[in-house]
Amino acid sequence: MSQEPKNGKLGGLILSAQDGKLLDVATEIATSTPDEVRENMAFTHTVLCQVGLPRSKVEGREFMRQSGAAWINIQAGYLDEGKGPVLQPIPYGPKPRLGMAWVSTYAVRNKEREVPIGDSAAEFLRLMGMDDQGGNYKSLRLQMHAMAACRMQLGFKGRTYNGQPVQQFDAWVTNRETQQRALWPGVMVLSEDYYGSLIESAVPLDNRALHALKGSALALDVYCWLAHRLHRIEGRGVTLYWKALREQFAQEYKGKDPDKDFKKEFLPALKKVLAVYPQAKVKAVTGGLLLLGSPPPIPYKGGPSV
Repeated sequence: MSQEPKNGKLGGLILSAQDGKLLDVATEIATSTPDEVRENMAFTHTVLCQVGLPRSKVEGREFMRQSGAAWINIQAGYLDEGKGPVLQPIPYGPKPRLGMAWVSTYAVRNKEREVPIGDSAAEFLRLMGMDDQGGNYKSLRLQMHAMAACRMQLGFKGRTYNGQPVQQFDAWVTNRETQQRALWPGVMVLSEDYYGSLIESAVPLDNRALHALKGSALALDVYCWLAHRLHRIEGRGVTLYWKALREQFAQEYKGKDPDKDFKKEFLPALKKVLAVYPQAKVKAVTGGLLLLGSPPPIPYKGGPSV
């Protein structure tokens, strides 16, 4: 990827050969009509746009992250995998983000807590834009089990949601005798509280962008954050410095110069995000980033609400 330019602009995205698909998606999004963009609309919870899940494996049974007035606390839970309770890890990485975005999208579009998640793992992977490969299969099983089992607290400006996003989920049990890949349970049921909170505050996203950024949990977090934040900014914009950005996105950086280390990882992810969110106005300034008011990735239709 290119180095941060001195002129304050974050254009000039240099893509590697493996990022060719991202460039194709970026071109498709940039040339889409408003109706075509809305046809690809996805949703996720507003708090998850501000404070995301862990991006890498968490040791222990609890994870806490705070950003301004928003915070998230996740506690690992148990799931019956056919022979009694099994302690699950805390969900992390791109797959639970994509999985919950797909589940949330169905719930919001259809106003239903009961979400059919595909006849098989292969179908669910396809819906998330992933290939049905062995590694993807095992990782998806692990992360969706972890997501289904965890307890989550979401807090924002005096209001706290306590509970589990998923009320009912039948474990994805493999058949070792026949070596066949197990079918997914027919339905995942979101809890009433989480569903109500989601309907009240879902953030519209472009599903094509989510698929293009599927290889990076950080890029997915940055995209969701900008989609939620930029269209709310007025006036001369908001300047965020690297320390504040690191505390929001990467509290795990604890070295001698954590802000510098975080910046090296953040800028390439940001450039990928700006490729698939062409309306976003983000500029590099001394010590951080300047965020300017920008249209949301999903254009308004007939008024301020989508």
